[in-house]
Amino acid sequence: MEKYKVGVIGGTGMVGQRFISLLENHPWFQLTVIAASSRSAGKTYEEAIGSRWALETPMPEEAKKMVVMNAEADIEAIASQVDFVFSAVDMKKEEIQALEEAYAKHECPVVSNNSAHRWTADVPMVVPEINPEHLAVIADQRRRLGTSRGFIAVKSNCSLQSYVPALHPLRDFGLEQVLVCTYQAISGAGKTFETWPDMVDNVIPYIGGEEEKSEQEPLKLWGRVENGVIVNAGSPAITAQCLRVPVSNGHMAAVFARFQNKPTMEEMKEIWANYKGRAQELALPSAPKQFLHYFEEPDRPQTRLDRMTEGGMAVCIGRLRPDTQYDYKFVCLSHNTLRGAAGGAVLLAELLCAEGYISRR
Repeated sequence: MEKYKVGVIGGTGMVGQRFISLLENHPWFQLTVIAASSRSAGKTYEEAIGSRWALETPMPEEAKKMVVMNAEADIEAIASQVDFVFSAVDMKKEEIQALEEAYAKHECPVVSNNSAHRWTADVPMVVPEINPEHLAVIADQRRRLGTSRGFIAVKSNCSLQSYVPALHPLRDFGLEQVLVCTYQAISGAGKTFETWPDMVDNVIPYIGGEEEKSEQEPLKLWGRVENGVIVNAGSPAITAQCLRVPVSNGHMAAVFARFQNKPTMEEMKEIWANYKGRAQELALPSAPKQFLHYFEEPDRPQTRLDRMTEGGMAVCIGRLRPDTQYDYKFVCLSHNTLRGAAGGAVLLAELLCAEGYISRR
C-alpha cells in the first residue's frame, strides 16, 4: 500500500523523539517532515538533537539528515507536504491550541499528544480500545473550523492509560467509586536520570495538574457524543494521588474500586482476559494482540520486567484481591511514552486512517 506521509511537530523533545523512532519502518506511515522551534529550524535533525537523544534505541538513519522546519513559521509548507501531523510541541497551552488549530485550518489533520485541546468539547480524546465512537464528533468539529479534511484528535493523559483500561470493561457492574495512586516515571516529565539527578533515590509527591487530569479525563473518555460535542459521564467518582518515582519508563497505579453489583474475582479476570477493542478488531499495526494482561504472581507486574509487554502497548494488571473499605484493589502498569504517549497517538492515527477520517492528499 502507498504510505501516508507524516510530519512530527515538536520533534526534538522526548515524546517527539519517540514518535520518530516509532515511525521507522512503520508499515503505513512514512516520516516526511520534522518541525520544531526556531532554535532548531534549518539544522539537520542530528545537529538539532546533539547530545539530547534520550532513547535506548539509536536515532533512525532516515531522520538524521532531514532538515528541521519551523513548526510555527512554516505551517503552509508543512501542511502541503504531509497527509497529517503528530503534535508534541512544548509551548504554553494557548499557543499550542492556536498552533494545532492553524494546522487543522490548513486542511492538515492533527493527532496530538498535548493536553491543550483535551477539554475542547468537539475534539475527540480517544483510546482506541475504549471510546472509538467519539471520532464521530470530528464532523461537527470540521463544521466549526470550516474545514473539509483538517481536524484535531488527541490522546489522553499518560497516567490514565495504566488504570482506565482495566476499569473500562468493569463498568457494566455499576462502577461507583475509584481511588487511584499513580507512581509515575521520570520520562513523563521529559527527563532522564542524567538530566534530573535530583530524582535518584527520591520520590516527589507532586506532579502539577496530574491529579485533576486523573480524576476528570476518564469521565470524558466514558462520555457520549451529543449535539455535536462530547458530554462527560457522571460517574464513577474518582479521587487520585500522583507521585513521581525514580523509574525511567513505566507508570504504575494502585487502584481501589467499588461497584453497585459486585463482580467475583473470577469474573473480573475472565473479562480482562477476553477484552478486545476496535484496535484489535481491525488488527491495527501498533495494537497489542492481547490488550489486558493479568499476572497471577504476587509480585507482578513489575516495571522493569513488564513495561515492554507487547512492544510496550499492552496494559498489565496484578494483585487483585478484596479490600476492607472498597470492593477490590489491584495494581496496573503501562509504558508511559509508548502506550501512554507517542505509541498511543500512533495507534490513534492508525484508527483514524482505518476508519476513513484521514485520507491521502
